[in-house]
Amino acid sequence: MSATPVANTSVPNIRTATIQRDTRETQISLTLNLDGTGISTVDTGIPFFDHMLTAFARHGMFDLEIKATGDLEVDYHHTVEDVGIVLGQAIKKALGDKLGIRRYGFFILPMDEALARCALDLCNRAYLVYKVESNIRFIRDFNIGLVREFFQAVANEAGMNLHISLEYGQEPHHIAESIFKAFARALDSATEIDPRQIGSLPSTKGVL
Repeated sequence: MSATPVANTSVPNIRTATIQRDTRETQISLTLNLDGTGISTVDTGIPFFDHMLTAFARHGMFDLEIKATGDLEVDYHHTVEDVGIVLGQAIKKALGDKLGIRRYGFFILPMDEALARCALDLCNRAYLVYKVESNIRFIRDFNIGLVREFFQAVANEAGMNLHISLEYGQEPHHIAESIFKAFARALDSATEIDPRQIGSLPSTKGVL
């Protein structure tokens, strides 16, 4: 009599990563839990950026701790980009061997008059397509052009194929926030464990 196959129902370990990165321009400590509850403590010295990262954690259900010190007297660019680098590294490290993940994620998110779309693939091939236009460049002293630099860094370090587009929108705060929230929810979907393929990779190549 042949044995009846038994599904692998083991629960994967909590996927976390802590990254410390120190340069002459920034000092950053970041801890990420992909299987969290949306709790965050964020301090980058840039209030609007903190607001976006807090929204990312809450809507992706990621636990996130960030402490960043940078040369803000020069510009916000170094801090924003370097936090993106560290977050991307943490995502990649926390995913580990990627066994059982869904791999792909997609979300379209409205925020008042703005509508943002995000699609991503955790394929270990970095690529960013960023189609966002706004006639207003600043939210107080924060240049929303830095949002693209942040996501470029995340995509590069996480090995992520990331597509972000703004379907429409006017208010720059709404535009930026809809993008961060759409990314969070797409990433949550892509990193989720699919119970049908625990122990295997979602790839015909057998590698990601």
